[in-house]
Amino acid sequence: MSGTSADGVDCVLLELSGFPALGSSDAQPMLSGTVPRARILGQTYRAYPQSLRDDVLAAARDELTTSHIAQLDFELGQFLGEAALELSGEAQLIVSHGQTVYHIPRLDEKRGWHTLATLQLGQAALIAEITARDVISDFRPSDLAAGGQAAPLVPFADRILFAQEGVKRAIHNLGGLSNLTYLPGLEPEGVLAFDTGPANCLIDEAAALLGQRFDEGGRLASSGRVDRTLLERWTQNPYLSLEPPKSTGREVWNLGALEGVFKLEPRDIAATVTAFTAQTIVQAYQKFVLPRGLDEVYVAGGGTQNPLLMSLIAQGLAPVPVRPLEELGMPSSAREAAAFAVLGYYACQGWANTLPHTTGARRATVAGKWTRAGPK
Repeated sequence: MSGTSADGVDCVLLELSGFPALGSSDAQPMLSGTVPRARILGQTYRAYPQSLRDDVLAAARDELTTSHIAQLDFELGQFLGEAALELSGEAQLIVSHGQTVYHIPRLDEKRGWHTLATLQLGQAALIAEITARDVISDFRPSDLAAGGQAAPLVPFADRILFAQEGVKRAIHNLGGLSNLTYLPGLEPEGVLAFDTGPANCLIDEAAALLGQRFDEGGRLASSGRVDRTLLERWTQNPYLSLEPPKSTGREVWNLGALEGVFKLEPRDIAATVTAFTAQTIVQAYQKFVLPRGLDEVYVAGGGTQNPLLMSLIAQGLAPVPVRPLEELGMPSSAREAAAFAVLGYYACQGWANTLPHTTGARRATVAGKWTRAGPK
């Protein structure tokens, strides 16, 4: 899994407990009240070389030619395959989300968005060749074809992995973007999920202005001053008041799209976008989640390593406790890769693996394309 931070690839080897073996004809199991339902057997992380990351971000900014994007697809496939190879010895199936470089979940004539579309790079044929395993990949187009926004897809797996009877729980991801899954129990109908807006993407861009890849420990933001006037102005962004289902991307959340941001000193930019990020998250809970009742929030993703951001979120959601996902038995850095492993398992079994009421689709789909490994 590589997310919108585009900093590298998280790999996990996931064992599902109490589920039919791959390829069996057994029926899809009902969820019990027991959690966890999966076990992480191994985990690795590979950072992108700077040149590869630069190309991914340039693609997201619509700056690459078609020939460059075609090559990037195969370069990422090679990188993903080599990353998966470290853990593939015991694996029966490889599941790859790929790297999102563009996502158009709704029409917008001003942006030139005339057709719903989504593009994830990382050629699955190369992954299958390198690992000698079948690969499930490219999950988003089937939901988009069914009238959905192709996001969020992770909530289907969040319910499988983390839902508990009688507990109103949110699983929150702080990757490049911020998204939440609200789990009011075991029933899929009650799941609420959407992108709240930015998480690390704006903060990372601010850090880059000072020659750093990210704001380690939140120190850059802590040394700056929050511009309250700009903060108030940015919170009027129309996306923030849209009702779910909704999803978004770097196409919307980048420093260049924030009015007045470059009038500030870099450290003040870091401080202001960090405060803005936390405020958008808290407001999303206040508007869409807290009225339904909420017992606890578990947070995953790279943003958990930013104590300033975590503190601002916890303060805004008090008295609801905000805890690291590790307290549910899952490393926070493994959550999204594990989620797509679950989606891939369901796709391989031929079972629907989307929640249409969270994406806006007309129906549930079997998301993911199957690339067969060649003869061994």
